[in-house]
Formats: sequence, structure tokens, C-alpha cells
Amino acid sequence: MWILAAVLTMLCFGINNMIFKVTAGKGLSKVHMQFYFYLIAFLLMIGYGTVAGFASFNILTMVLGALIGILNANGNIQMSKAFEKGPASITSPLISTNTVIPILSAALIFHEHITLIQWGGIIVMMASAAVIQYVPGSGAKVHYKPWMYRVLLSVLSFGVLGVLMKTSSHLHIDSINTLICMYGGGAAYLIINSFMKKEKWQSTELKFGSIIGCFSVIGYSCYFFALDTGVASIVFPIVSLSCLVVVLSSCWLYKERLKRYQVIGVISALAGIVLTKI
Repeated sequence: MWILAAVLTMLCFGINNMIFKVTAGKGLSKVHMQFYFYLIAFLLMIGYGTVAGFASFNILTMVLGALIGILNANGNIQMSKAFEKGPASITSPLISTNTVIPILSAALIFHEHITLIQWGGIIVMMASAAVIQYVPGSGAKVHYKPWMYRVLLSVLSFGVLGVLMKTSSHLHIDSINTLICMYGGGAAYLIINSFMKKEKWQSTELKFGSIIGCFSVIGYSCYFFALDTGVASIVFPIVSLSCLVVVLSSCWLYKERLKRYQVIGVISALAGIVLTKI
């Protein structure tokens, strides 16, 4: 079941990333869209928690949850800024390497046992994620220092986020409580960012933010379930394959054609998932 939960997380994150891609260049604020999706997700989790019941909150839960929310929001912001400073063809594969951080932490800090075949599957999935997203250079100008700075911040944000999620599961912190604190802390961080940027608010941002918020709740709920019941070192690379959804959706919506190496990447990614189950 935890493999299915990880795959469902991958699909939800992929759909959200596709929405960000579709709305790119339409004058919509990514900070505002994220704020709306955090706010909607926060309200959904409060409603669910009221019905299902809350575990007791404590300082550790609130701090961990808020940090996860802030890191996720900051990672997305830094990634969008990196796209503005350098080519997306290189930026996406570089940022996808953040998976290495939680994978190594799961193996070294939490002492997860990974077989040689499973390590092979993990490496294949990570390589596939980079290959699928890569597009040969388009000659775009690169502002190297600010670009690399944004890329590194995004990698660190997403990487540490994965470690904190595994830590939360390892400490058996209730996932509902963590998600409430995550969305609440992230929303507070984003509203502060909004006041600093002074961008104009638009009704369309609420519409797309609400959709993203619903998928986010499903995705992160499955994410925590997969980490609670499965092997984190395998869950993380499966989730990183959310780029599959973006690439295949682009082929469907924009009639884009997969390059030969991308087809190989898709096939090898599926093979990597199979190897982790052997």
C-alpha cells in the first residue's frame, strides 16, 4: 500500500507542478497562488481534524510542521526565481537532485536497510527524473551566480523538507497535526512575502490556488502514510518522479513530442520502481 501512496503523491505533486507551468507567464503571482493553496489546505485539515479528532499539540509538532511548510513554500519560490536567471533545461534536473539529501539521511540517520537491487532502483529513478526533465540548451543567457544561488537554496529547502518529514514520522507525530501546522506556518510565511513584494491580488489566483490546495492535502496525506509505513529511501525517489506527470501532460495539452531519451527515461523510471519492490 505504501508504494501506491507514494505513487499517488507523485501524481498529486505532478498535477500541481503542471498547474504552475500552465499559469506561468499569465501575470499571476506564485506567492499569492501558494498562499491561497496553503490557506485552503489549512482549512480543509482543520475541518477534517474536527471530525476525526486531534491528537495533543506540542511545541515540537508546531515547530516541525511550520518549518516543513516554510521550506516547501521557499523551495517553490527559489525554483521560480532560478528559472528566471537560467535555463529550465538545466535548472529542473539540478533541483531534482535534492532527493539525495533525504535518501542519505534515511539510510545513515534512521538506519534503513536497503538491498543492493533496491539501491540500483533508487539510482535508476533519480537518473530518470533528471533525464526526463532535460531539454538541450536553447542558448538562453545565464546569470550564473544568482542562478546557482537560487538553485542551491531550492535544493536545500526541498532536501531538508524531506528529512524533517521523515523525522516527524520517526517520532510518531500525528500527521494531521503536522499538516495543520505545516499549512498554517507556510501561509503565515507567504503572507509576509506578499506584503514585502506588494503584488496585486487577482481572483484567478484564488481559483488555481484552491485546486492546488486540494491536491496538496491528498498528496501530503499520502506522503506521510508512505513514510510511516514504508521505506523512506524508496518513497523519496518515487515522489521525485512527479516530473513524469508534467512531461506527459505537456505532450497531451501542448501536443509536445517526447524525445527519444525521454521515452527511455520514462521506461527506466518504471523499471526503477519495480526494482525497489524486489
